[in-house]
Amino acid sequence: MHGTVVSVEVAAGDRVGAGDPLVVLEAMKMEHVVQAEAAGIVRAVAVAPEDAVAPGDPLVTLDPAEDAETRADEEAAADPGAIRADLAEVRRRHETGLDAARPEAVAKRHARGLRTARENIADLCDPGTFSEYGALAIAAQRQRRSLEELMERTPADGMVCGIGEVDGARCVVMSYDYTVLAGTQGYQNHRKTDRMLDLAHRERLPVVLFAEGGGGRPGDTDTTTVSGLDVTTFHAMGRLSGRVPTAGIAAGRCFAGNAALLGCCDVVIATRDANIGMGGPAMIEGGGLGVFAPEQIGPIEVQGANGVVDVVVDDEAAAVAAARRYLSYFGPSPAGWEHADQRLLRHAVPENRRRPYDVRAVIGLLADTGSVLELRGGFGAGIITALARIEGRPYGLMASNPAHLGGAIDRDAADKAARFLQLCDAHGLPVVSLCDTPGFMVGPDAEATATVRHFSRLFVIGANLRVPLVTVVLRKGYGLGAQAMAGGSFKAPLATVAWPTGEIGGMGLEGAVRLGFRKELAAAEDPEAMFEQMVAAAYDHGKALNAATAFELDDVIDPAGTRRWITSVMPAGPLPRDGRAHRWIDTW
Repeated sequence: MHGTVVSVEVAAGDRVGAGDPLVVLEAMKMEHVVQAEAAGIVRAVAVAPEDAVAPGDPLVTLDPAEDAETRADEEAAADPGAIRADLAEVRRRHETGLDAARPEAVAKRHARGLRTARENIADLCDPGTFSEYGALAIAAQRQRRSLEELMERTPADGMVCGIGEVDGARCVVMSYDYTVLAGTQGYQNHRKTDRMLDLAHRERLPVVLFAEGGGGRPGDTDTTTVSGLDVTTFHAMGRLSGRVPTAGIAAGRCFAGNAALLGCCDVVIATRDANIGMGGPAMIEGGGLGVFAPEQIGPIEVQGANGVVDVVVDDEAAAVAAARRYLSYFGPSPAGWEHADQRLLRHAVPENRRRPYDVRAVIGLLADTGSVLELRGGFGAGIITALARIEGRPYGLMASNPAHLGGAIDRDAADKAARFLQLCDAHGLPVVSLCDTPGFMVGPDAEATATVRHFSRLFVIGANLRVPLVTVVLRKGYGLGAQAMAGGSFKAPLATVAWPTGEIGGMGLEGAVRLGFRKELAAAEDPEAMFEQMVAAAYDHGKALNAATAFELDDVIDPAGTRRWITSVMPAGPLPRDGRAHRWIDTW
């Protein structure tokens, strides 16, 4: 490919070993290290920094030298157990919302004889199966509180939710967290609930709702909401009736909007100390209807007798057991498979965001050992397509290739991926998409290949997939190309998660800065320094961790847990047929 010389690492007369760096080239904002294929002595260097080179141009001439030392492979020597700074930050963010980080809140719950939201979910779901959505979301109150305070005091915005397994069957589990602003329904809280209810509807997953909480929250400031009456949560919950089994659990105080969702469930399970009402004490008093203690509103003696509650139990442990009995499908994952050490995935993407890497190695680590069959490997190099197994289950797997055009999607890659999606859809194979792309390939040469039509195939086919799709942003997720890797939208897949190296945006950072701040850069005393500063700021803004706080990503995960995310989110067993006509596969 064409490129520009960044640096020359050797001089005439130097002795080099196999694998030693010779020249560093830049192409499509990526730096490529040209290494010696064999040991030798440098006879001549044909290039200098800033030189433009084309395919076939000589860079360095070597004479054979068998006694030169061979350089050790630094990537292979990486310690799989080492925790990089980016992963450490992800872990720290996640840990702020765990029970262990909030001992006072946990103690208050236990003093009342109640469990935390996470304790209930851990009891309900089979061990190690729960994948939490929006764990990094926080209350929409940045105008009132600092980010650090919100992360510590409003983890998950008071809604712990995700997909887990209950006796081997997938299930949507949602729990209001009473230790966070009394379990009230805030802005991000509603968005997370809507996301989960939408997944339940699309995937026909049963729902278990732990409904304790005080209803709507008036204190969120980071919105343009006037009344909140346009939220779709209650509509979304209502349309699940008769489509999937739903079980609601009430313990402690459950008022207003929380009680409304509880009342939509097929089965209402409540503990003997529960109070359930369509209005809590504040609403009743505000309506001029008197002053009452929470314990006076909808006690179980009333709600159990009048039919609101279907099953009355002694405590939350018994409530979870009752809900578990109500759910009855989704078998366990198949056995008889092996996989590589998943910790190696933590080091698969270089810390230098401009360095390429071998995405085929990522696929090999992620999939069951020896299960990968690559399709059309010699065509459309920008996207890798393969059939693979993960925990014994067949999947279609497509991945951006950052070693070719920086992962940009050109015409051939788009055609290759589009047909691959058709193949997977026709044969009922779920799709896993590994995204690391700066977007679609652009420019006069690209447009001469009819990219407008070829690229749009990905949107049309992706939007009409009958099989599920999970997108994992390994590093870059920019523009229309990234959306194409996610079925047209980051909200289209069952889950859109990112590794700690993830970065997303409407277009590439460098291009966005140059286009959006052209005048400012032109007027600056040091345009390049200003440009680098603005790119760095844009990177911080588009960093996956920041995007997750706005719930544009479902989560930022430890790469070593990617397999578990995929297997827990994807449906188990044969995919249901929706009765539509048979799909055919494009021959191209």
